[in-house]
Amino acid sequence: MTVILGIETSCDETSAAVVADGREIRSNVVSSQIELHAPYGGVFPEVASRAHIERISPVTNQALCEAGVTLGEIDAIAVTRGPGLAGSLVVGVNMAKGLALGCGIPLVAVNHLEGHIYSLWLAGPEYRFVPGGSAPDPAAPPTPIEFPVVLLVVSGGHTELLLMTAHGHYQRLGGTWDDAAGEAFDKVGRLLRLPYPGGPSIQKAAESGNPRAFDFPRARLRSDSGEDNYDFSFSGLKTAVLRTLQGQYPGLKSDDPLPPDAPVTDLAASFQTALVDVLVEKTTRAALEHGAKEVFIAGGVSANSALRAGMIQRVGLPVRVPPLALCTDNAAMIAGAGYYRWMAGQRDTLDFDVLPSWPLA
Repeated sequence: MTVILGIETSCDETSAAVVADGREIRSNVVSSQIELHAPYGGVFPEVASRAHIERISPVTNQALCEAGVTLGEIDAIAVTRGPGLAGSLVVGVNMAKGLALGCGIPLVAVNHLEGHIYSLWLAGPEYRFVPGGSAPDPAAPPTPIEFPVVLLVVSGGHTELLLMTAHGHYQRLGGTWDDAAGEAFDKVGRLLRLPYPGGPSIQKAAESGNPRAFDFPRARLRSDSGEDNYDFSFSGLKTAVLRTLQGQYPGLKSDDPLPPDAPVTDLAASFQTALVDVLVEKTTRAALEHGAKEVFIAGGVSANSALRAGMIQRVGLPVRVPPLALCTDNAAMIAGAGYYRWMAGQRDTLDFDVLPSWPLA
């Protein structure tokens, strides 16, 4: 058995976890900073890094305690090297290096996006949905993952469409030109005066709204040859929500409360539907054109119920989604990815630095 300690501090979650053999979560401790960043309507980098410094040691100790293991029983430490906020990444990397140096434990540097992907290897059989099939059975034996897989990684900082042909082998098919999907949720949430973070708030508001009340744009970016590609753009969609509000309430300022009759639920539902439509349409086309056996959704926005339902209903292939607890940033996914890197022979020295803009493919 191979036991990996994972450490994750790429943005605003301080997390440590212990995972065995890349599948069994022994512990997964996450200290959220939502309450610290809510007044700013987004992540304040300096506040995030200071909070990581305060929390990283107790969180790591708690993860080891809950897993019932000592550092002497850890085979390797997997830590997020990037992408992310530089000040946040440094805290986790330095913690991992200190433990590695002091206890003689090997280090494995992990890409944060790859961590999100490997959250699917930590998910049980109930998170695999087959077109037209019955509800997944949690008691069923796990279905092995077949390559190639098309991956949609959607979070506050990333919107990436990838082709995965084997462990550690990725081809980037497309990504966002501007706002990430989660960033768009947060910005529109602020426009609608909804609580931070915007994703859960918009989903809740949309439940009682009309998704066809407003005809918001679906960006279909084209290549130089005029063909549709797999890139995304959500800034125009965000601007359309803003212009709709300004058209209905001329003179409304960003810090003014919305009038009581503002159609917040309809705006939320229409925005969410437009964003999900583009994500599902491009993922579906990529899966068909590249002969994918399955489709993965990962990242914070993969918790969105409309995105999950739309992909399961429309893609026409088995779809795997993470448990809600593994959608947002967590160290279990880093330990899971680190296990496969470890098994492939990766070992990292103590002199590596963080890579805030580290691409996966």
